[in-house]
Amino acid sequence: MSENNAGTEWGGRGTATDAVLALREFHAFDAHGARFLYMVPSAGIFRMDEAGRAILDTLADGPRTAGSVAEALVSRFDERRIAETIAELTEIRAIGDPAAPRDQVPNDLPPADFPLNTMVLNVTNKCNLACTYCYEYGEDKIVDTQYGSQPKFMSEDTAEDSVEFLLAESKHQEVAHLTFFGGETLLNFPVLQKTVAYARRRAAEEGKRIEFSLTTNATLLRPEIIQWLADNRIGVTISIDGPKPVQDGLRVFHNGKGTYDVVLPKIKELLAVHRSRPIGARVTLTQKNLNVLEIFRHLTQEIGFWEVGLAPVTTQDHRDYAITPEGKDGMLRQFEELAGEWLECALRDEHHGFSNVKDTIEEIHKGVSKAYGCGAGLGLMGVATDGEVALCHRFAGSPEHTIGSVTEGVDREKQGRFLVDHHIASKTDCHTCWARPICSGGCYHEAHTHYGSSSHANLHYCTWVRSWTHTCLEIYGALAEKNPKFLERFDA
Repeated sequence: MSENNAGTEWGGRGTATDAVLALREFHAFDAHGARFLYMVPSAGIFRMDEAGRAILDTLADGPRTAGSVAEALVSRFDERRIAETIAELTEIRAIGDPAAPRDQVPNDLPPADFPLNTMVLNVTNKCNLACTYCYEYGEDKIVDTQYGSQPKFMSEDTAEDSVEFLLAESKHQEVAHLTFFGGETLLNFPVLQKTVAYARRRAAEEGKRIEFSLTTNATLLRPEIIQWLADNRIGVTISIDGPKPVQDGLRVFHNGKGTYDVVLPKIKELLAVHRSRPIGARVTLTQKNLNVLEIFRHLTQEIGFWEVGLAPVTTQDHRDYAITPEGKDGMLRQFEELAGEWLECALRDEHHGFSNVKDTIEEIHKGVSKAYGCGAGLGLMGVATDGEVALCHRFAGSPEHTIGSVTEGVDREKQGRFLVDHHIASKTDCHTCWARPICSGGCYHEAHTHYGSSSHANLHYCTWVRSWTHTCLEIYGALAEKNPKFLERFDA
């Protein structure tokens, strides 16, 4: 047997023949004729040899003594091999004492000096569009950006204070990430320009480097802005939902006019000029636009995006654009088809732009076992236009989810309460789920919208997450068998 996402071979110790053995917690999957185990909660992946597979099959009907297992298999394998394999399976905790407690993620909180990796700067809370489903301005908004007290635009001073906050909170890390967000980010383009220049200078003085990115709806792209983005190596993600009928159905101006004809030439100019970093598209899927394959092919093959990420809309179930259970099933089937295409490209060492599968494969390869649904409030924080620091950009401006300010720093007591409440150990619904190492309850904003609490597990997506994770595990196993060198790109 071998551990794939650690790349090591190992042996084991002997096990008493009267020791009672039972299956412990793992998720088995097959790829190209090989059987793999995804261990829970460690997230290690092990490839089973014939003896290991036979022992697991023997224990599938219930606990047995080690001697009984050996007796059942002695006609197929010699006793030494059976004993060694039992010891190895016990060592990785695939089998063991049936009375032993279930392994859980230890309730160990991150250290107080955990570094900030990514800061999302909400440089404006205004937008020139009126997208029906928008979490920031639509029916499910949690902050009153229209009549609230926060400034509509972040000032240059607050942006500079935010840079100082990032440099300080990123601690010993040589590279930090700053993402500009909105509202529509480019409505505050002058502050973007000045902030990038300031951040580059200050980072150099501190012996660091800051990488920049932004998200935009593309309506305000102009030749001079595009050239600035290219010259400054700004990573760009375009929010776009697909072909003209899809885009114009929900992503509209305040007068109801569709945006597709406005953004298409601007996006094509961006793709032609900005070659310093790949340009990606971010799609929001709703019940009204679930032709995933058509959307993906239009954005990659017809428009030319390097990669496309698709995410279901965050909203309550009674909205007419909320995705129904049947819609989620159809979405999953199309995701799986695209994942199959991604695999075929990967086996040929070719690029495929479906970022959803790439991101999951990277987490699997790195053996990620999450204590939290994401890095919000820890390695990632969002800054509102007034400099208040929130868990992430989706909570920017929400007093309930504010954990400090860029001038006063992080309120460690408030952050500590958040880390306790949102730890996987506090989400009892997740404790029996094999996919918890890679999910850990999911998005906090999704949970807040759906259940009224950011600490609630996203139970409405459990089946979907398990199915998708299983698909990605199969892809990972296939690559491990047929093109393991491809996986090396995820080592960094």
